[in-house]
Amino acid sequence: MTAAPTPAYTRAARLPELLRQRIVVLDGAMGTMIQRYKLTEADFRSERLRDHGKDLKGNNDLLVLTRPDVIAEIHDQYLAAGADIIESNTFGATSVAQEDYDLAPLAYEMNVAAAKLARGCCDRHSTPDKPRFVAGALGPTPRTASISPDVNDPGARNTSFDQLRAAYYEQAKGLLDGGCDLFLVETIFDTLNAKAAIFALDELMEDTGERLPVIISGTVTDASGRILSGQTVGAFWNSVRHAKPIAIGLNCALGATLMRPYIEELSRIAGDTFISCYPNAGLPNPMSDTGFDETPEITGALVEEFAKAGFLNIAGGCCGTTPDHIRAIAERVGKYQPRCQHATPFTSLMTEDATATA
Repeated sequence: MTAAPTPAYTRAARLPELLRQRIVVLDGAMGTMIQRYKLTEADFRSERLRDHGKDLKGNNDLLVLTRPDVIAEIHDQYLAAGADIIESNTFGATSVAQEDYDLAPLAYEMNVAAAKLARGCCDRHSTPDKPRFVAGALGPTPRTASISPDVNDPGARNTSFDQLRAAYYEQAKGLLDGGCDLFLVETIFDTLNAKAAIFALDELMEDTGERLPVIISGTVTDASGRILSGQTVGAFWNSVRHAKPIAIGLNCALGATLMRPYIEELSRIAGDTFISCYPNAGLPNPMSDTGFDETPEITGALVEEFAKAGFLNIAGGCCGTTPDHIRAIAERVGKYQPRCQHATPFTSLMTEDATATA
């Protein structure tokens, strides 16, 4: 008995082959760049939300509706720096996250607008030799399905799997309708949240007949090597591998130096998929212009070492990284061959078992 073949991608069909040919470059931080514009409350409100009852400054996802010029300019800077993939400005654009601002009804519209904005930027920069891709970004939400928000009640939860699934479905539909090429479930600190996103993506692709690549990226929160909900990197991979992501990886949190052993482990155990890595620019430093320690040269050199070691297929930056960081990463990783997919012992055993029972 053999497994059913995975349907061909209806979007970003060239991406798998590009990942075999070279290390593909992802963009950098959005929040870091937005801070440089020193936007005011009026920028976040615009005329449309002039009388809204809550403060909106800091709701960066809203800017795709109120200051799309700023977001487009940032996308263009990352594309000019060499990014092959840019993320939609939708990290917190779920109805669950937007409830904090009383803007949950705008979630779908935000995602459509963000994807269209990124799509237009990619189309302007794409060439036959260097296609550009829009990754529809799905963030973790400010709620967790696995961990109690009340230290006195371990069983308490402030969300449910079904609530998260519905919110992610709405977000993903907006991104799909806006023209994204792939989905990026990122900064995962709770695997159950990620499973709700994966479930929603599967539902959406079944409902629409579209098949898009999915990248899944977790975040290791401390030197224990675990994500916040308690899983090791290996356990995390085995919890999400059923989704058959085009890539699995890590982002945010520790910066490249402390992230190295965990990327190495993923590269070793996740043999049947590609590997992505987009670390912070080191550790937080409020005295720095970007809020983080590392210069483009330092981050570029650290990510280059990952590429040289054969760990990477996708490289980019997270918090504190700028177009200069992405330019440095692109220049440095371009010297190296991408990591090759390889069979893992677990995969081999499954194949042998399937053959024996056929």
